[in-house]
Amino acid sequence: MRETETVSGQECLDVQKKTDGSVNIIGEVATDPVASWMIQSAQVASKFTLFTHHAKTFPDLVTALRNSMLRAGVFKNEKTAEEQVVQVLNFDIHLVKDFRGRRYIERVTECIPVEEKNEYTFDHRKESTLEGKMEKFFDNATIYFTKTTNRELYKYVNVLEYHDGTYVLTNPISDRNIKEMRNNMDDRDVGEFDKFLERVWGIKQKSYFGDEPEPIMIESGEKRRGRPRLN
Repeated sequence: MRETETVSGQECLDVQKKTDGSVNIIGEVATDPVASWMIQSAQVASKFTLFTHHAKTFPDLVTALRNSMLRAGVFKNEKTAEEQVVQVLNFDIHLVKDFRGRRYIERVTECIPVEEKNEYTFDHRKESTLEGKMEKFFDNATIYFTKTTNRELYKYVNVLEYHDGTYVLTNPISDRNIKEMRNNMDDRDVGEFDKFLERVWGIKQKSYFGDEPEPIMIESGEKRRGRPRLN
């Protein structure tokens, strides 16, 4: 789709949300409105979204998209905007062009959102002295201010890197993304993917996706009084 003088890009996206599309491809996220469309489409409009961007590093990509969200007026708080960005960035495939004119994939980076954990304690109730209660209170206060002022929203690791003319697998894919990837594969691809995971990273899956479930025996309601009859 392409916006025109009478039809905006946002209207195009709103129409696309009502279709049966599985993948959204956004050619270039170079302006703030387009960044907003990308976040929207990745969250609600399709299974996943592909887009291009010219950030040099992965933190630069997160920062650029976050700032676009703020400038577009979608969010007012930096942390909230950054949370939304890291939730939709699963993998960053970074391409480079060296001075010889060669184009190649330099790295594949996975974004891992950091889940919020409740680390507060109620140990102050066990303290018998005022000094002990105050010490436990300040422990909780320190945790609170750390989360408020310096909370880590994501981590990123390189899954694949280019070294001296060859590609090297460096870090395993997270369990969350492995599960999502398997859920979108057919039986044959799941089998090959599971073999790959075990061979390269030693990750063993419990069972292949698509295995036939064990039959469930349903007893007729006529056999025992009090049970509903299942037709």
